[in-house]
Amino acid sequence: MSTQAKPEYVEEELSEQTIHDYLSAHPDFFERHATLLSTLILPHASGGAVSLVERQVSVLRQKELRLERQLKELISVARDNDVLSAKIHELTLQLLAAKDLQKTVAAVEEALRSGFGADHAVMVLFGDPDAFDDIDAGRFFRVIGKNDESLKPFATFLGGTSARCGRIRDSQREFLFRADANEVGSAALVPLGDGADIGFLAVGSIDSDRFHPGMSIDFLTRLGELVAGSLKRF
Repeated sequence: MSTQAKPEYVEEELSEQTIHDYLSAHPDFFERHATLLSTLILPHASGGAVSLVERQVSVLRQKELRLERQLKELISVARDNDVLSAKIHELTLQLLAAKDLQKTVAAVEEALRSGFGADHAVMVLFGDPDAFDDIDAGRFFRVIGKNDESLKPFATFLGGTSARCGRIRDSQREFLFRADANEVGSAALVPLGDGADIGFLAVGSIDSDRFHPGMSIDFLTRLGELVAGSLKRF
């Protein structure tokens, strides 16, 4: 008769990873064990304890609130875009109705100040100032030779192809806004024509955060293209 000892059975302790892997592979586990689900208790941020079901409801509610905030933000952006589109449409109609350069410049200034709420605005055109002495648009309209020394602070902008937004240098503010320079906290520079070959628009705000480098320039680009197209008629 054999007297060989039988090996003892050693129960292997389940690791957290094993449980995690099992539940991941069987997502319907708690559906088949609903009673167990209702008895599980999890710590709560308040210091107490809640059942797993309550915790899941809380997580879903927080997710719903985040999605609701995101939806409200998207709706707000869509409404703002609708307003901007309507203003661009109105400016387009005004520019189409303008019969000369004087009326075109006046329409752009009115749109920037009233329609788009600019605190300060300047249109700079490149050319011979004497050729535009019949245009009366006050400080909004400025004609200067493209190689004029006063434009050196704008060399980087004029060498580019897109609008620039943010805080501008003192020399730029003083050239553009003169007596009102100290009131301008941020500005948008919008090229007119390819490589700003016609000139550029400068829109200033007393709010230092109104125009910033991270903002979308799609609207400003369209505005520049619209104004440039209108100016080329004359």
